[in-house]
Amino acid sequence: MYDAPRPRAQIAAITLVVLLAVAAVAWAAAAEYQRRSLAASAAQAGEQLRLQDDTLQALIERYRVLPAVLALDPQVQSTLSAAGIDDAERARLNRKLALINGAAATSTLTLLDRDGVAVAASNWQSSDSNVGVDYQFRPYFQDAVDHDSASFYALGVTTSVPGYFLSQAVRDQEGRLLGVVVVKLVLRMQEQAWKHLPDAVFVSDRLGVIFLSSRDDWRYRQLHPLDAAELQRLTDTRQYGDTTLTTLDLTPVDTPRDGVRRVRVADIGEAMWLSRPLPEQGWTLHVMRSTRPIRIAARTVAASVAAGLLFFVLLGLYLQQRRRMVQLRERGRVELERLVAQHATEIRTAQDGLVQAARRADYGESPSLQHLPQGVCVIDADLRLVAWNRRYVELFRFPPELIQVGRPIEEVFRYNAARGLLGPGPVEAAIARRLEHLRAGRPHMHERERGDGTVIEIRGNPLPDGGFVTSYADITAYKQAARELRSLADTLERRIEARTHDLAEATAEAERANRYKTRFVAAAVHDLLQPLNAARMFVSALRERVENDHSLRGLADSVDGALSAQDEILGSLLDISRLESGTLEVRRRDLALGPVLDSLAREIGVLAESRGLRFRYHPTRAVVCSDEALLRRIVQNFLSNALRYTARGSILLGVRQAGDAVRIEVWDTGPGIPSAQHAVIFEEFRRLDTGGDQGERGAGLGLAIVDRIARLLGHRVSLRSWPGRGSVFAVTVPRGDVLAAAVAPPPRPPPVSSQLSGRHIWCVDDDPRVREGLAALLGGWGCEATLIASAAQARSRVTAAAVPDLVLLDVRLGDILGPDLVPDLQAVWGREVPVILVTAEHDPALREQARAAGWGWLAKPVAPAALRALMTQRLLRSR
Repeated sequence: MYDAPRPRAQIAAITLVVLLAVAAVAWAAAAEYQRRSLAASAAQAGEQLRLQDDTLQALIERYRVLPAVLALDPQVQSTLSAAGIDDAERARLNRKLALINGAAATSTLTLLDRDGVAVAASNWQSSDSNVGVDYQFRPYFQDAVDHDSASFYALGVTTSVPGYFLSQAVRDQEGRLLGVVVVKLVLRMQEQAWKHLPDAVFVSDRLGVIFLSSRDDWRYRQLHPLDAAELQRLTDTRQYGDTTLTTLDLTPVDTPRDGVRRVRVADIGEAMWLSRPLPEQGWTLHVMRSTRPIRIAARTVAASVAAGLLFFVLLGLYLQQRRRMVQLRERGRVELERLVAQHATEIRTAQDGLVQAARRADYGESPSLQHLPQGVCVIDADLRLVAWNRRYVELFRFPPELIQVGRPIEEVFRYNAARGLLGPGPVEAAIARRLEHLRAGRPHMHERERGDGTVIEIRGNPLPDGGFVTSYADITAYKQAARELRSLADTLERRIEARTHDLAEATAEAERANRYKTRFVAAAVHDLLQPLNAARMFVSALRERVENDHSLRGLADSVDGALSAQDEILGSLLDISRLESGTLEVRRRDLALGPVLDSLAREIGVLAESRGLRFRYHPTRAVVCSDEALLRRIVQNFLSNALRYTARGSILLGVRQAGDAVRIEVWDTGPGIPSAQHAVIFEEFRRLDTGGDQGERGAGLGLAIVDRIARLLGHRVSLRSWPGRGSVFAVTVPRGDVLAAAVAPPPRPPPVSSQLSGRHIWCVDDDPRVREGLAALLGGWGCEATLIASAAQARSRVTAAAVPDLVLLDVRLGDILGPDLVPDLQAVWGREVPVILVTAEHDPALREQARAAGWGWLAKPVAPAALRALMTQRLLRSR
């Protein structure tokens, strides 16, 4: 017996259930990953909102007292209290306001009389001067008259430049109104700083109108439609001039949770939206962060989970099919052996019984032979028929007159031969052969298939006292069953082999999917390391002391270029994942090659110098047609490999002419690559085993990514190498149109805040590279840094006489946690010193501990802008 194959409907149902289960688990894993990622991203966005709030408030607070101080100025009060202002007095007041405005770095200072008319202004010499303009309709004048001070954000009446107006009423000793002092603060630099952030940051007023934004096209857009009264108010105050307000295209995705809204914006797509009220100004600070990276990562997680589950399911099915095939083969073998043994036993038993029955047989149709299932005939020593049974006559359909006692068996043979029952060949030879067997008395057994398909088994045995007994058994059913069993076994084996082949292919496909996911993560890590290390090296060399010093400005530009490369790679991680699927969007254009190679040369030059290598670079004016970001990563990987595998000597970056193309080449004096490995090193996870810094060996994916990007761009990558002398990696890029290439100058870095100048900062970290980097960064900000390498060193150097202004503290200090060290230090200092935890730990409990203690918290790697903003905010609070 055997297990019947399952019906196709049952197999389809089982397959559907398995696929649904895999899809459900993958969906649940992706949903959980997306939920956690969204929560973490919302927490980061909330922290960013808080930092931007602190920065904005700190900027406004710097100028808030300026109108009040000017309102108390004797010259301002005497001028406004006079019956009339002569030209000389007006000129002196204008020059004074211009001088104060230049020192305070505001936009304009304006002095209004009690009727709201500007009598003096810092821009009195410009064509769009405020002098003589009536500002009585402005809320900052009306509110200052009623409440002494006011603030208002609006477009300038004469300049159309937007700004934040701070006003203060000027009164005499009896409290009578003399006029109003107005300070205009331009917040455009804050907007420019926001543009470097990956998220959309903007501020809206009480009516929901956006007036500050990192995206220029969002400025003066409404978050919701305004009614007629609100629109009339904007018209009366001329807050936004003649600008036409339009509503921002927002579509809610789900209900808000914990202050986080998910919306769909035309320019961004689906995004999370967090808001933070600024009650002092009546504004609301917003940040919108795209959820697309999280959703793509969630789909990647779902695909990975599904691929893993399918791999194990298919492996289980494969093993089950193999086990079932073995069982079926064994069962078929046992069944065949049982049938053969049973048949042999039956034959032996029948043969023994046949001989005994033949010995007891009477002459003619013997009653002693009638019970046998076979046809039996018995002949004597003279080969004459002496006995038979009825089955013998029925089996051969003999006529009654033929089968008689004493009939020679030869005549029976001739009768069968006439009917074709003796088989092919000469009749006389067949008869002679049978007679010879009978005379010799040799046992025999053979099978004969008739023309109608009946199979007869013929067995002959000699009798002890002479003569011969022959039995004829119809084994057609037995032979048919055996054939069907063998056919079924062959069919099952072929079906199992086909199923096993399909499962093996599916298993291999699942394994390839898993390998691709692993390669994707490794590729992302490989591309992240180089710009991060370069940024650290540049920051360690940066000294922001003299703005007009061209050498220091060059270092600042290098740092900006390295950090920009980091942002580009972080933003391109999802593009790398699409290299495999072929959906990566290529932005090919005509571009100047010089700026791309210049920034790479600055980065690699500093790194090479730190390792004792000589770096040479030949600038170029060539214009090529390529994707700037992808081409930069090809050359960057060439330089990274050259730096990694060159222990001594030099590295050269240059460009050669190649007909209608240019060839970017990177030469090194490393160990070289044998010719047999030239093709192999462009495969995934292939690395050289000799040369280079073994502590910085990559994952073996850099050149594989180069090969895929080059094939995507249609560029040719080549390699020449001389073992023991060095290698040359090159990429050939087609020329571009010189007129179409437009090169924009690199943006200048924002000015360094002066809030940190002269501050004493403790840097407690057990990593010497981190301490050196912080020392260089803080030195550029004018801080005095004390570097502490361990908890024991901190306890030995703490004194009550030298209390720092702020502590930058790592969490892991050997066997001691940084937060456990703070109480001991503050006990010696005698007061609480602001603390900022700078750590690579991402434990929510640790972050909550820092929040409960009133400490700041930043995750490594630290962005200098975020560190500067948080230090400024903590120092202002401690003051």
